[in-house]
Amino acid sequence: MKEDFSSDGNKEQMDKAKKNLVYFGIMSVVMLFAGFSSAYIVSMGDSFWLKFPLPTAFWISTVIIVISSVAIQAAVYFSKKGNANALKMAVSITFILGLGFVYFQFKGYGQLIDNGIHAVNNHIIVTDGKYGDYYEVKYKGDFVEINGNDYLLKGKKMTDTQVGEYQKFMAQFLEMKDSTAFEVDQYGKDFVLYLEDAPLEIEGKTLKKADGEELQFLDRMRLRDLAINVRDLRGDFFVKGEIGKDFHIYYKGEELEYKDRQLHKDGKILKNYLQIKSMESPDTASSYLYIITFLHLLHILVTLLYVMRLVIHSFSGRINAENNISIQTGAIFWHFLGLLWLYLLLFLLFIH
Repeated sequence: MKEDFSSDGNKEQMDKAKKNLVYFGIMSVVMLFAGFSSAYIVSMGDSFWLKFPLPTAFWISTVIIVISSVAIQAAVYFSKKGNANALKMAVSITFILGLGFVYFQFKGYGQLIDNGIHAVNNHIIVTDGKYGDYYEVKYKGDFVEINGNDYLLKGKKMTDTQVGEYQKFMAQFLEMKDSTAFEVDQYGKDFVLYLEDAPLEIEGKTLKKADGEELQFLDRMRLRDLAINVRDLRGDFFVKGEIGKDFHIYYKGEELEYKDRQLHKDGKILKNYLQIKSMESPDTASSYLYIITFLHLLHILVTLLYVMRLVIHSFSGRINAENNISIQTGAIFWHFLGLLWLYLLLFLLFIH
């Protein structure tokens, strides 16, 4: 009897130590994300900040992780009751739902990218190849105009057919070689390029300025950048949609308006140095969103390896009523990751 008591005592101590180790890991993760949350708020304080709706896939993944949390808790219950078949099903469902969470997270990233929201190398406002800075395009006698991200002719939005023709024309300038002029097949009939208010002419298949000078490297590079923006249907912003409706730009916590291709605050045009600052400002908000959510996703992926181990052990009979500490600790950390995701979602929803 004394040996059994001692064995039970050692098991209780080991189980307690394993749980404490999990709690220590949870506290470390909490501190990590608390640091990023604080950095996010501090960075937002004195910067131009982009805000936009979270992708639909993130909401689907939220539902999935909540259901998976219920499933793993059911697995704990069945393990204590010694119901092996129900345990196998519950822990397997948890694993499958975890994979579903990962899938919809990546789908959410895809939706962000489709909307022009990238993790790196982006600004809020288009600078390279910005329409009108150097180049303009005349289409069938009328200049193409830009209003935010809309392409206009005579003040009206271009039709899909017109935009498609515009993209096809500009596609000729997507590939650029250092020492070779662009070869142009479509020119003059429907489209004419203007460089610094002067129309370009074509000689053979080579674009030239009105004085007969060929386009210099910098001119060709600027034209290539404009062509990239047209290909990606960018106007003045990297993010797609209408400012004030599909996305919002803030400065020091106050929302800005965009009129006549300039940022306004309280009905007044921002000062020149702020206009310049806005064009130079990186899209820090989107970078933080990717970093924070992907860090959480990494924790999910690592924990899924542990859940997969639980699935294997449930089928081999190594998890039972007397030996279920592994499923208990796994459930504790999985619940925590679910709560952490809910916190991140709410944080990004109300702060981002």
